Amino acid sequence: MYIPTLDDMLSARERISPHIHRTPVLTSRMLNELTGAQLFFKCENLQKAGAFKARGASNAVFGLSEGQAKKGVATHSSGNHGTCLSYAAGRRGIPCTVVMPRTAPQAKKDAVKGYGGHVVECEPSTSSREAVFADVVAETDAEFVHPYNDHRVIAGQATCAAELIEQVEGLDAVVAPIGGGGMVSGTCLTLSNLAPYVKIYAAEPEQADDACRSFKAGRIIADDAPDTIADGLKVPLKELTWHFVSRYVSDVHTASEQEIVDAMKVIWKRLKIVIEPSSAVPLATILKYPEAFVGKRVGVIVTGGNVDLERLPWN
Repeated sequence: MYIPTLDDMLSARERISPHIHRTPVLTSRMLNELTGAQLFFKCENLQKAGAFKARGASNAVFGLSEGQAKKGVATHSSGNHGTCLSYAAGRRGIPCTVVMPRTAPQAKKDAVKGYGGHVVECEPSTSSREAVFADVVAETDAEFVHPYNDHRVIAGQATCAAELIEQVEGLDAVVAPIGGGGMVSGTCLTLSNLAPYVKIYAAEPEQADDACRSFKAGRIIADDAPDTIADGLKVPLKELTWHFVSRYVSDVHTASEQEIVDAMKVIWKRLKIVIEPSSAVPLATILKYPEAFVGKRVGVIVTGGNVDLERLPWN
């Protein structure tokens, strides 16, 4: 297992710079008063393809040799990684196949297709996803770009935290959502090297709390088919992301479905930005566990904005 390094992050930053946005950081006096902390929202919902995963996907795609690239890329994804890999593959002019749960939001399936990706549906479980994907790779011989258990992807995601600490001085903590752990791992990679005094917190839905249980148990505990409105956070940790989570994360906090919806509404109302449920989980946990953040300068990574407007969680 290759563990990505700071040099990998720096190389990724140079490699992907023509293909991504340097996303803005937003603040809200009302949200600061509500939480008792100074919150700095890193808006990856405004990233290319609508999610932070454009970073890791672009690093993987543009790091391929010409021979590898000709065969195309493939992945399994509940939505954003598949969309972002399709985006990056389209930029390089190579094919992309994405295995997606049949229950994934239609907006995310449409986004994959809109960037030129080919969608193959599977049942909404990790076991089904991986079985169907194995058939796809056997047929296409495409390069597998895992959504998060891939050193190229983690190095790409790590560029987000690198931007954040340049944009906001004196951070005490950073909070990011956790599913498989790609963004959290990238955050750990960057901050452990460049700002080791910054605490890292992971935020997770109560109904998909395998990372929280893993963190407490000291080993990976995987759920096969959790059910939560935060559809981007249903996947389990893997060996590479567990390496970072187990070593550098200070705590994993969870939020209920209603707390996630309430936080999502607050962000829509106060920051005037469209975010998806997964992106609301960090604020939900900050509101739920204020004692960890009161009086501190906290970076909040808003991971994506690819929400199905026909299926909003409060409707």
